[in-house]
Amino acid sequence: MTRTDFAWAALGGNPALVSRISAVAREGVLPARLPVRGTARACVAVCALAGAELTAGRTGGKMPEVRVDDGAVATAFHSERHLRVDGREPVNFAPLSRFWRTADGWVRTHANYPHHQKRLLGALGVPQGRGSLTEVVAEVLAERPATEVEETVYAAGGLAIALRSPGRWAAHPQGRAIAAHPLVTRERLDTAPVRPLAPLAGDPLLPAAGMRVLDLTRVIAGPVATRALALLGADVLRIDSPRLPEIDDQHADLDFGKRSATLDLSARGDRSAFEGLLAEADVVVTGYRPGALDRFGLSPGALAERRPGLVVAQLSAWGDYGPWSGRRGFDSLVQVATGIAEIEGSAERPGALPAQALDHGTGYLLAAAVLRSLTEQAREGGTRLVRLALARTAAWLMDGSAHRDEEPADASYEPGPWLAETDSDLGRLRYARSPVSFAGGPFDWARPPGRWGTDPARWA
Repeated sequence: MTRTDFAWAALGGNPALVSRISAVAREGVLPARLPVRGTARACVAVCALAGAELTAGRTGGKMPEVRVDDGAVATAFHSERHLRVDGREPVNFAPLSRFWRTADGWVRTHANYPHHQKRLLGALGVPQGRGSLTEVVAEVLAERPATEVEETVYAAGGLAIALRSPGRWAAHPQGRAIAAHPLVTRERLDTAPVRPLAPLAGDPLLPAAGMRVLDLTRVIAGPVATRALALLGADVLRIDSPRLPEIDDQHADLDFGKRSATLDLSARGDRSAFEGLLAEADVVVTGYRPGALDRFGLSPGALAERRPGLVVAQLSAWGDYGPWSGRRGFDSLVQVATGIAEIEGSAERPGALPAQALDHGTGYLLAAAVLRSLTEQAREGGTRLVRLALARTAAWLMDGSAHRDEEPADASYEPGPWLAETDSDLGRLRYARSPVSFAGGPFDWARPPGRWGTDPARWA
């Protein structure tokens, strides 16, 4: 079984449809000890295949051919590195987001957002005004055990993970919980009636046209998923809290094709506006810690009661199960916990994947799960729930025993053919085009990102 076969089966797809996919393999693409190239290609391929399947369902025609090119995939998986804003190269990691030596090993921290940096420094008791922050943090961490740092920082709401070996992670209660769950969790929550999809026509064919998507995600994986849905024609409205401002370059990279608004769900007026949006939504995508949004009535069950027939897609770092289910996490930290950082480096000098492949790969899988759920809802009805986790994608990446080796590459790779430029309210943008491609489908997004949080909170 190939990785594409496995991913498509995890999505509940008809195995015969995988034959509609053709691939171009290229040398020098996402080089790693783990099978990153094949995993990345599989994630993009099943996303495109799910879009082609929905297209055929809405046109009543033949299933479009899907073509996935390693060059397009690699360029998209490095989209944050390829981004330029008026020629300026973005900063993707803050100075305190890095590996640090500890008294007994290594720890990796994440402090890209100001509130995460504040919590990290507070948890470590870093004294103020004693020289550069990086030097002081290095001194403090060098005297403490890695797991003690991990627990202390997480208890304060910060982000730090001790380096673990694959075997140590496999024996960890969270590692065992993740291994017991499927790559994609799929549920039908009720017997809501079918929502017929309008016939589709036009050039390009946009399988998600007319679909309204509430995007409650941040950072990379969730926005990658909703960016793919926007490419395929969905009206994607990203909603953020005004108290959690976004990093401008991250928004410029990840919000192509979408609109962006802010609502404070704890304020009565904004909550009412959100309920109005929900009443007309087809899809809700969330990317916060499991349970973090439940107090706003955004648990799957509560959403199903208010909007029967909805597709609910949930993304988390560690899954909604196990002792770490309530923890925050990011791609870089999941790599460290699961043993990937040791595989790609060593216990003495940890490494990293050639891209934030857990984020990007899970994002395309999440978009595929939404598209497949729309197809299933149109056939059988029901409110649909799909759940994915970065750590579960990591487990799949690390399990090479169940999949055939990647085939030799037959072409070289340079990113140029998959980069484009456009003017926007943010400036002149150079960006990576989407790797999601099928015959008759879209070539690029209909619009660049606007300014974060400035669009009205209403459907187009």
